[in-house]
Amino acid sequence: MTAADEQLDVLHLGRANVICCHRVGDVLIDPGPQSCEATLLAALGDRVPQAILLTHIHLDHAGATGALVRRWPHLVVAVHERGARHLADPSKLIASATRLYGDDMERLWGSIVPVPEDRLLVLSGGEQLDGWGDDGSWRVAYTPGHAQHHVSYLREDDGTVYAGDVAGVRIGDGPVMPPTPPPDIDLDLWRTSIDTIEAWAPQRLAITHFGTYDDPAAHLAQLREAIDRLGGWSRGLDAAAFERDVRAWIGERVGAERAAAYFQGMPPETLYPGLARYWARRGGA
Repeated sequence: MTAADEQLDVLHLGRANVICCHRVGDVLIDPGPQSCEATLLAALGDRVPQAILLTHIHLDHAGATGALVRRWPHLVVAVHERGARHLADPSKLIASATRLYGDDMERLWGSIVPVPEDRLLVLSGGEQLDGWGDDGSWRVAYTPGHAQHHVSYLREDDGTVYAGDVAGVRIGDGPVMPPTPPPDIDLDLWRTSIDTIEAWAPQRLAITHFGTYDDPAAHLAQLREAIDRLGGWSRGLDAAAFERDVRAWIGERVGAERAAAYFQGMPPETLYPGLARYWARRGGA
């Protein structure tokens, strides 16, 4: 019997619909930050996972991984090769995140615990993982654009693609938006990664911010439009005007509570710096 996709809301900072850990059988996809570990454990109850699939190592997706391996030393953690070393030794990851979040690090993300190297399954993209998640089969694709160490997973049993952040942020019937924090944003690679996901002909998309959606073609079309929109805004506006317009654009389309979940899952003040860095690398072209 095929295991169902279960969406575990880890209630980041007490708010619903911000960070979703997906559970398929005995596999967790992106367990979330360590600051939400207690909520995740409560949601799991007596169900002990056997493996973690990480789409990428940003703390809102992967921050709890080391703490979970410390609790359950048998866990296998799948991660892209460019992210693996930062799980084994998170010092540079912590330093980079601290530059962005400062004194808010502990409140937002909790403690970052190293993952022993012998628990890492290092991926490059193109792998097939058999016997994961109630004996399921998964395909792996390298999908950069949001992060240079981002991968996506196709669960072949039911056609669900677990796409982390490269498939954008969407909460309920709200708009699909690209989260663009520094340092790795590359809009060209992002569009290519959307092509990669579309080539799988997915039946549904599972994302961390937030949930699972049954309209992948329309979802990815919206994402392409939003990438073009934010990319254009970031060239024509300064940081303050860009943030103002992003907040207004989302706020006009969803209610206040849902807008707050969007802004927590993809803080508008972090979006412009990632896009500005992208344009600077291209020489402003």
